[in-house]
This record gives sequence, C-alpha cells and structure tokens, in this order.
Amino acid sequence: TLKDENSQIPAVIWRNSVKLDFDLQDGLAVNCTGKVTVYPAQGRLQVVINKISPAGEGLLQKKFLELKKKLEAEGLFSTERKRKLPFLPKAVGVVTSDKGAVIKDIMVKIHERLPSMNVYLAPVRVQGKGSAEEIVEGIKILNSSNLVDVIIVGRGGGSLEDLWSFNEEIVVRAVFASAIPIVSAVGHETDVSLSDLAAAVRAPTPPAAAEMVVPKRKELEFRIEELYRRPVSVCSNFEPF
Repeated sequence: TLKDENSQIPAVIWRNSVKLDFDLQDGLAVNCTGKVTVYPAQGRLQVVINKISPAGEGLLQKKFLELKKKLEAEGLFSTERKRKLPFLPKAVGVVTSDKGAVIKDIMVKIHERLPSMNVYLAPVRVQGKGSAEEIVEGIKILNSSNLVDVIIVGRGGGSLEDLWSFNEEIVVRAVFASAIPIVSAVGHETDVSLSDLAAAVRAPTPPAAAEMVVPKRKELEFRIEELYRRPVSVCSNFEPF
C-alpha cells in the first residue's frame, strides 16, 4: 500500500518485471512509477509498479548500509584496533560547531569535573554542504597541534539527513586515521553514525563524551591520597655510587 499524509492506494509489484535491490519495509519513503489499473475481481483501483527506489531517508539508509559494509570489510570498525583513552589528558580537543548548545554542554560538564582542564575547539559546520570537509580539517588541525591527547567529535540530535556529515566516507576515514583517540558523540543515544563505529569510543551524547574524557577532581584527589598512604617497600642492600 502506498501512502502519504492524507491518502493511500493499493499497489502491486510483479516479481519478474521489477528488480528490487533493497528491502521493502513499512514506513519506507520511496519513489515509484507505474500504471493505474482496476483489479477486476474486487473492482479495486490499484497501481501496478514498474520502477521503485528509496527516497529521502530511505535512500540515505541504503547508502549508509552500503558504506558500512564496505568500511567494515576494510577493518575500520574492528574492536582490536581501538585505543584506550588517557586517564588524565593534558587537554581536550573538540570538533563541533561554535554555535548552539553542544559546545556549551561539553564545556560545562568538563569544568564541573575538572575546572583546570584546558579545552581547544576546532569550530566547524556540522551539517550541510562542505561540513564534512570542515570536520576532517578540524581533526587534522588538532592532530598536528600537539596541544591535546583526546578529541571529542560530535553534534546534537537530528534526522538521518541532519547527521549525514558524520556518515561521509572522508569523515569516517579521518576519525579512524587520527593519531589521537577520538570519542564520537553524534546525536542522541539512539543515533548511530559510521563515525561512532570508527572512533575509539562512542558516547551516547556530547555531555556523556565530556564525562568519558575527564575524571572528577574528587576522584583524582582520592586516588592521590590513596597512593600517598600506600606503604612502599625499600631495598636495604643497595650500594652507593
């Protein structure tokens, strides 16, 4: 059944006349061409489809799955190649927009946990034409800066189309190739981008990414106190130089 916001019409696809290279699912947006006919047995108006392809998010979803399969085969999502995040970074790099709530939320969360932590922002567009190239350049700049040893890459929530820059092949490859471990924080918890899969760590939200890269000050103080109180064994039979 083909539907829009206001109406619907039954449709038929004959197995031998239409080649499907994607899976039809309820709710999928499609572009169709066909011929309107009447099904005599029921006197029912219907469309006999002779061509059908995904449209809108359906087309993007198809592209997403194809690229995911390609990059997965190359090993870009392999868990064995992921690196651990530093326990206490010297500074944090962030690749996101300098406008909006994301950078503010990250800054608030980092300085709640460790007020002395330095944060370096590579401001980029996170949506629209040219945004993928800017994200790649932001990752490269922070890698060559020698200022940070962990990077957060991300943006706030949106549709698959809104988040698409983080599914672009050049961005996914830049995340994978980064010499500095990257935490990918794209969208909300239910959103999964290809950059998430290539990153060292995926965070469900940008504020959660901030929590992952910076320990709490009180936890650090407790750990230092614990180490300070730990007894140390000293070798007594050393010879002086």
